[in-house]
Amino acid sequence: MAASDIVVIMDFDKTIIDCDSDNWVVDELGFTPLFNQLLPTMPWNSLMDTVMKELHAQGTTIDDIVAVLKRTPIHPRIIQAIKSAHELGCDLRIVSDANVFFIETILEHHGLRGCFSEINTNPSFGDQEGRLRIFPLHDFSKHPHGCNHPCPPNMCKGIVIERIQASLSTMGEKKIMIYMGDGLGDFCPSLKLGDGDYMLPRKDFPVWDLICKNRKQIKAEVCEWSNGEEFEHVLVHLISKISFEKNNTAKLYSDCKLQTIQGAAFEAFTNTLYVGH
Repeated sequence: MAASDIVVIMDFDKTIIDCDSDNWVVDELGFTPLFNQLLPTMPWNSLMDTVMKELHAQGTTIDDIVAVLKRTPIHPRIIQAIKSAHELGCDLRIVSDANVFFIETILEHHGLRGCFSEINTNPSFGDQEGRLRIFPLHDFSKHPHGCNHPCPPNMCKGIVIERIQASLSTMGEKKIMIYMGDGLGDFCPSLKLGDGDYMLPRKDFPVWDLICKNRKQIKAEVCEWSNGEEFEHVLVHLISKISFEKNNTAKLYSDCKLQTIQGAAFEAFTNTLYVGH
């Protein structure tokens, strides 16, 4: 199985970037007090849309927001890991409860937008008045998604994963899925993964805690990571491991994208990463 047979699905906030993009923008633009004041009164997406309206009313432009987004913290090894996975031929996708404007702005700034074939997130755009609008992916006020897991009302990532799986099945393609995430909303998609897939939770974050407590519900192999270095190490080596086991070859490219790894090394690597039952 080549890397082209691997679909890597990533959360965005606190997975690709090392913060929550909504909070980052609000904090950097000095609107945290208003945000906290309104937080108990409305859903998250409505709150962000309201804050964007107030920012616009006080003279903050979309260019100002872009400047803040370009400063969003992201580990350089994560940037390299994404580029390596893309260059190896993996199909990379994002499933995130952030919004499309924030995600695309950050990815484009780091030269990563072209690495992803699909971004599943809340819609957002600049309107004719120059105000950034943010809306929920799922209109829960009319049709609740009905998921019983800890998914936010505007987005069930498990439903998104099922759609992706159905699309791949329709095309008759057998793919291995690797899912990387950190939050409560990443637990539901982990339940949709099957035997032969991989769930990569960020250690000591909410989804990791849930998986540890409900390990028997997860059919996929579970490999944890903690920071940018481990993100790159686990992802790139896992891609190599999958290809290695399928192709039954002992030698892979020796550059930063692929490394020569002997079978025993793979076994040792696997044993150190899996979260036990």
